[in-house]
Amino acid sequence: MDLPELGAFLRSRRDRITPADVGIVPGPRRRVPGLRRDEVAVLAGASVEYYTELEQGSKVQPSPSMLGALARALRLSADERDHLYRLAGRPVPARAGDTHVEPAMLALLDRLDDTPALIISDLAETLAANDLARALLGERQGLPWPRSSQVYRWFAEPDSRGVHPGPDHDRLSESLVADLRMAAGRRPAGDARLAELVGRCAEASDEFARLWEERAVKLRRVDAKTFLHPTVGPLDLLCHNLYTGDGSQHLLWFTAREGSDSAERLALLGVVGVQTMS
Repeated sequence: MDLPELGAFLRSRRDRITPADVGIVPGPRRRVPGLRRDEVAVLAGASVEYYTELEQGSKVQPSPSMLGALARALRLSADERDHLYRLAGRPVPARAGDTHVEPAMLALLDRLDDTPALIISDLAETLAANDLARALLGERQGLPWPRSSQVYRWFAEPDSRGVHPGPDHDRLSESLVADLRMAAGRRPAGDARLAELVGRCAEASDEFARLWEERAVKLRRVDAKTFLHPTVGPLDLLCHNLYTGDGSQHLLWFTAREGSDSAERLALLGVVGVQTMS
């Protein structure tokens, strides 16, 4: 553990990131080319005081979850992320099944500000999302494992299915399990997180257990879904997927057909955001 060097490393990474890199519009009187401490704190979900102490190399030892948040906020590469953990005296996360989002993927997400978009792991965890995705789907980041996986919520918490019409549920169940089977083929034998997810879902849902034993595999690249939004009403959206080379993560974004009612509702969602209309 080297907390002074940790602080110096955080400062060096902060200085190289421009506001535009993280979707911040710089003001006319900006005095620094990189990010300010308060901006990094907001992006990482920390207080300014706490982040300032980290940069000053005080005795504050950040938790693994905070280190992950800082790595995302500062757009660190996987190697830089590992270095950050070592400086903080924390175990370096295993690369197999890694949930660290590469800067290039985050850069794409930052540019999709006019359509719902999010980055998802192969175990269906939301790793990052833009404001429109949160307005459409709710906040999905920061949930404890295995609730952080959409697969677990879908099969173990049936109320979560209310976002889609009932007639679509069978098809969506089949797609989720087929996706997870694809992930199982890519992950090393005996992967602990995968084994826990499959075991918990099979215990909670006979439907999941049946579909898992069918061993169907399918990688979804384009799909169509109906979302029942409580504020703007039903939205019929096309779902597009862009996968990383190893298939461990993908960028998912939603579009509506031009001129449709759903396109109008999606535009309204962009205005309403996460507010609740009376």
